[in-house]
Amino acid sequence: MRVNRTNPLTLALSRRGRGKKVTASYMKIIHIITRLIVGGAQENTVLTCLAQADLGHEVVLLTGPPLGPEGSLLDWAAGLPFRTVLVPAMRRAIHPVRDLVAYHDLAKHLRQERPDVVHTHSSKAGVLGRRAAAAEGARGIVHTIHGLAFDAYRSRPANALYRWADRRAGRWSHRQIAVCRRMADRAAEAGLAPRDRIDVVYSGMDAGRFRDAAGRRDAVRRAWGVGEADFVFLKLARLFPMKGHRFVLPAFAEVARRHPGAVLVLAGEGILRPRLEAEARRLGVADRVRFLGLVPRRDVPGLLWAADAVVHAGLREGLARVLPQAGLCRRPVVTFDVGGAAEVVRDGETGILLPPPPPGGPAAPAVAALGEAMARLAADPSAARAMGERWTAGDLDRFDYRRATREILEVYARLGRV
Repeated sequence: MRVNRTNPLTLALSRRGRGKKVTASYMKIIHIITRLIVGGAQENTVLTCLAQADLGHEVVLLTGPPLGPEGSLLDWAAGLPFRTVLVPAMRRAIHPVRDLVAYHDLAKHLRQERPDVVHTHSSKAGVLGRRAAAAEGARGIVHTIHGLAFDAYRSRPANALYRWADRRAGRWSHRQIAVCRRMADRAAEAGLAPRDRIDVVYSGMDAGRFRDAAGRRDAVRRAWGVGEADFVFLKLARLFPMKGHRFVLPAFAEVARRHPGAVLVLAGEGILRPRLEAEARRLGVADRVRFLGLVPRRDVPGLLWAADAVVHAGLREGLARVLPQAGLCRRPVVTFDVGGAAEVVRDGETGILLPPPPPGGPAAPAVAALGEAMARLAADPSAARAMGERWTAGDLDRFDYRRATREILEVYARLGRV
């Protein structure tokens, strides 16, 4: 299917009759995402919508229902100065009949709204949304790759299906955006688009909200029941398989054996919680592990300041937002080197990068390496604090959502030149 490659900024200048004056500084932008659960891609999308609306653009966010235990950002989005519209049939799981209904609903919305740019996020919305946008003759079609649906940890048939779908959707895109350079390179290697049609815009966040939360440290630690002399590791992630909790818990058990003041705080909810609680009991560290469950987004900065280090062991990431968030709160990190981790963490300076476990291989080497890195920080709290103080503006300024939004608008402006 052919897509219109005319610059939407140029087209916006010629459009009339909407009841709002059309200028070069005004576009109508529709964002589409599969679901607004509590997650990095979802928060990034909402903040992009907010910043674009604040700059005077008309913004609409189409989303499926936030089903599951991960929580919802719908109420937050509903209170912001753009329209949020629910598409009930759009779900994460593949379901041919429901997906067809979702596709037709998206096409109907696009036909009614006639946007200048359609910007999709996440795999399901990326495929259905781009197909609908192309069918409706959308002026500009952009997709953000927050993470790739195919990787070494999925089965071969699943990878083949997801790669085929993403390549197909790439034909309906004018440009794509990746949240880190490594993700852009992998997408190009997989044939999703030529590398010169994939821009890199780091995932935006409200940086000031994290920097301003330093004063909450003592109150949060008291709520956790830990003292100032205790060394607290924080893992902030959904309790789902690819987030790597199965490596963190046994690694922490070894750290706790060597350092009686070590505490592990797990913030997040998900299907693995009963299994992880049982595992903590089996390892004999249940009294040293805090399961916080789903944490309101307003409280997340305080958690990071209350911790002494952040541990992240995700296996499938674009760029884990908790890494720059840890930097904004001056905390060192221990993480597997996946996605864009090496583009934000300076190994040995602001954190420790570890090789991820090989797919299908034994977990023991990764657990041992993770435990050694965590023990290194717990054994020398002053050195850990010094590591956290080495984060620089150069490491972090690119993650401010206002800067990210300006860069996204620059991508839109390049649509007519591809």
